Amino acid sequence: MARRRSLVTPMILIALGAIFLYANLRPEVSPWPLIQRWWPLLLIFLGLGKLWDLHRQRSQPEAAGQSWLTGGEIAVLVFLVLLVGFAVSRKSAAPREVREVETVERQGAEQVRVEIEMGAGDLQVASGASQLLEASFEYNPPELKPAVAYNVSGKQGQLSVRQSGGSFHFGRTKNDWELRLANDVPMELNVQLGAGRGELRLGGLSLSKLAVEMGAGKATVDLSGEWKNDLDARIEGGVGTATIRLPRNVGVRVRAEGGIGSINVRGLERKGAFYENEVYGKTPTMLRLNVQGGVGTINLETEP
Repeated sequence: MARRRSLVTPMILIALGAIFLYANLRPEVSPWPLIQRWWPLLLIFLGLGKLWDLHRQRSQPEAAGQSWLTGGEIAVLVFLVLLVGFAVSRKSAAPREVREVETVERQGAEQVRVEIEMGAGDLQVASGASQLLEASFEYNPPELKPAVAYNVSGKQGQLSVRQSGGSFHFGRTKNDWELRLANDVPMELNVQLGAGRGELRLGGLSLSKLAVEMGAGKATVDLSGEWKNDLDARIEGGVGTATIRLPRNVGVRVRAEGGIGSINVRGLERKGAFYENEVYGKTPTMLRLNVQGGVGTINLETEP
């Protein structure tokens, strides 16, 4: 007698297709946080189904091949029924949008290293805070809640703002960060932006080192204005467009190398492997940039 093939794989494929369709038809309700939390139940049920099949084969070998559903198939059905039940029970429409405000005091640090890491969303960073950090966050679903941590060792502070809950979410999501940093705190800044839009207005900060890594989307790094100290910056483009605005009255030297894309330069003169402005080497402070292009366009613009 021919052995019946398992229906577990087709059932899982049908379920995945239904979930994708549900996410497209109801973008205000994302099923993925629910699946992300409860998917281990499927492994538990499949394991129990396998144990049931083994028990049945040993106790009733003549009936093992005659059953309409195997233990694994029953396990998938039970998991899907529970998943639908969970979804219906929390069907209270769209994910709740959360708005939070957070501040961080300097706590006596003479120098601070700041790390900002966002997987996906809209990031704004600017100067002008009265404390070390003044932050405003708007996000949904709640799994996108950012994690802010700060500690001081000796005179050195370490501040980090990171996205939690991953960056892969279906449905209508929001993740907007507005961060302001203090002007009078000497600092190093490291920014990692995944997918989305970033606007970094860094003029006025007491930056000595800057590192920016961009993923997919659009980003602006605004370094225009007056600078009281030298800056060494490394900027890596991703997939999309990156615009770097540069000061006119501060010496600027840029080493720019393109990836798969183009580098557009305005207000700088090519000198060997570098681009320099008219006052490079003539001002007490200098900005030295290393720009690596990605897949897209890098714009180097000098302020009017």
